[in-house]
This record gives sequence, structure tokens and C-alpha cells, in this order.
Amino acid sequence: MINKLYNLKKLQTNQQLLQRQQLLANIDSLDEEIEITYKSISTATVQAIGAISDFKVLAIHKNTMKSHIIKLNQRKSYLLLEVEKYNKLIIELNKETEQFKYIKDEEEKKRFKKMIKAEEETAAEYVQAKWKAS
Repeated sequence: MINKLYNLKKLQTNQQLLQRQQLLANIDSLDEEIEITYKSISTATVQAIGAISDFKVLAIHKNTMKSHIIKLNQRKSYLLLEVEKYNKLIIELNKETEQFKYIKDEEEKKRFKKMIKAEEETAAEYVQAKWKAS
């Protein structure tokens, strides 16, 4: 039973680690998109002889990209909070896993001691039988 619980906790920990990795991958993709948008803002231009309306369109475009960056940063901060939740959950699962591992190891030690004791008793009986036979 303890073995099953240990394996279950180990599996749960691995699942949480995978979900955390997915969140971190999403955060990385958001970082890349933010960087690309910043580059787009700094490289967006109009022709030198452009009309005033071109500059207004450019300003609107840059403002739209800035608001997009703000939304991406909000999403990123939300994902970072989720990663923090997963980190805490993973720590708790690791603690539980270690506890079950300790219990499992202790049971294995007891089982091994019983097996050694049974072998010693069998050997002692064998020696006694040899003594009586001789």
C-alpha cells in the first residue's frame, strides 16, 4: 500500500513538473513576442515626406503595439504567479513523496531483517539436526 502511495505521489510530482515546464515555455514565448513587439515599435517609420495623417497612423500603430505589450506583460505576470503556485505544490508533493519513501524503506528494512532472521533460524536448525545426527 505504501509503495502504491509512494508511486502515486511521485507521479503527481512529475505531472506538476510537466505543467510547470509548459507554463515556463509559455512565458518564454511571451518574452519573445514582447521583444519582437519592442523592435517593431522602434523600427516602425513613415516616409520622410509623408503626410501628417501618416504620422497619426504611425502613432496609433505604436500605441496599439504598446497596449499589446502591456497585455503580454499582464499575461506573463499571471503565468509567473501560476508557476509560483506549482513550485509550492511541487515542494509539498516532494515532502510527501520523501515521507512515503522513508516509510517504504523502513518496511523493506524490516522485511529484510525478518528474512535474515528466518534464514539464521533455518541454518541453526540445520546445524542442530547435524549435531543430533552425528
